[in-house]
Amino acid sequence: MNDQINYLAMQVARGRMSRREFIGRASALGMSAALAGSVFATAARAQTPVKGGTLRAGMQGGESTNTLDPALAASEVPFMVNMTWGEMLVDVAPDNTIDYRIAEEISSNADATEWKFKIRAGVEFHNGQTLTAEDVIATLKRHTDEKSQSGALGIVQGISEMTAEGDMVTLKLASGNADLPFLMADYHLVIQPGGGVDNPAAGIGAGAYKVVANEPGVRHVFERHANYWDAGRGAHADSVEVLVINDNTARTAALQSGQIHMMNRVDPKIVDLLTGVPGVSIQRAAGRGHYVFIMHVDKAPFDNKDLRMALKLAINRQEMVEKILGGFGSIGNDFPINAAYPYFDETIPQREYDAAAAAEHYKASGHDGSPIILRTAAGAFPGAVEAAQLFQQSAQAAGIPLEVKLEPDDGYWSDVWNVQPFCASYWGGRPVQDQMYSTAYLSTADWNDTKFKNAEFDEILIKARAELDPVKRKEEYSRLANILRDEGGLILPMFNDFVEARREEVGGWIVDPNGELMNGKALIKCWVNA
Repeated sequence: MNDQINYLAMQVARGRMSRREFIGRASALGMSAALAGSVFATAARAQTPVKGGTLRAGMQGGESTNTLDPALAASEVPFMVNMTWGEMLVDVAPDNTIDYRIAEEISSNADATEWKFKIRAGVEFHNGQTLTAEDVIATLKRHTDEKSQSGALGIVQGISEMTAEGDMVTLKLASGNADLPFLMADYHLVIQPGGGVDNPAAGIGAGAYKVVANEPGVRHVFERHANYWDAGRGAHADSVEVLVINDNTARTAALQSGQIHMMNRVDPKIVDLLTGVPGVSIQRAAGRGHYVFIMHVDKAPFDNKDLRMALKLAINRQEMVEKILGGFGSIGNDFPINAAYPYFDETIPQREYDAAAAAEHYKASGHDGSPIILRTAAGAFPGAVEAAQLFQQSAQAAGIPLEVKLEPDDGYWSDVWNVQPFCASYWGGRPVQDQMYSTAYLSTADWNDTKFKNAEFDEILIKARAELDPVKRKEEYSRLANILRDEGGLILPMFNDFVEARREEVGGWIVDPNGELMNGKALIKCWVNA
């Protein structure tokens, strides 16, 4: 079955979709009524949640420097941990629609400059306090403060006024933004008591599970929140755990032995091997995630446009998709948008490997021939070290002295990424173009990891937010893509599928293109069959 049918079947299993609605929507996707009826019956019968027990995930992407402050989450383990104990105003469902969470209703004025969020009644924090509209305002205000170093800074800076009255939160924007609800799903914007101002790393939220043990770089343990507001979402296990297992071999062995029930970042080179292991199932979700090499455009030698273009032309994208992703992905084009996004411009020419052209740009840059240091680590993304080595080889063919420096996994996201001028990194993507660009490429964004500052780009991005004509909006996003592709410090060779694995006794799994391990919700939505 395709991803959309899988998602519909999961809705049936959760009791959220009638037989008539399932057959109607499945038929619209090209499935016959007879087959749809059979799939409905199977989903309704087989996906009965099992309560109790402990569910464990083994993950790459955790460091000893991690914190429970949602503002600072920068890698996969903090993301998963925060999604387990926290809730945002809204989330994004696997079919890319808004999933109402703390906000139960959303409305806006005609030009999308004023948005109202009605706050759900009866939501309780882990400390027993009732969540209020004031907590929402305090949370958003904390993320607007540059001192918070929030990854959501570029998103919330466009809010000019915030007010709370009763159960209603009103946000007024400096300029219209038709995508604001999607931006409020950003995983940094976990609602905390008092906004988390006094202790942002307390780990107290309104999510399905409460933090019991927090050992950064080792493990994170949770117990079910007895008064969790959304009984229909899951929280089936009595307790859940995230074990930090950065080593691919160790993580795979833990899954095979049953020490863990699921793992992220399966090495594409061993997918065929794992596929044949009894009791193990490979899960694949194609989406917006991408593996990148990022240059700080404000630091030499990367402040030279010819040098940046030389490096962009000196990378063999197709080779990386084949050798690093094992075919589980697609080639990139030096801007962070692919066909998974609305308003994607498929007419933008694909940048290809061209050693001769790269050599010309390198010569024009006037670079002195000293080594150009590219920092990487095994935990930067699956195959990051090998990808950097392939890049080094293809660059050498163009006469570019690229040198790979291997960094330790521990501390990579605090000491290398967004600090060193040239390194390997990854992005999980975002539901809409505005959020992706606002988070990482707006001049004022705290997570502008290429230090790209372009007044024309900023102006078009802000204009595109308020554009309600889809044709004009697509044109504006195309202009943004071309500016970033040609002027920026982003080298994006490939979009990756999320390739993960689970034990077959895990029930409730659904394909979610929004992020790893069901967009961080696998421990909440899944269960262990006896």
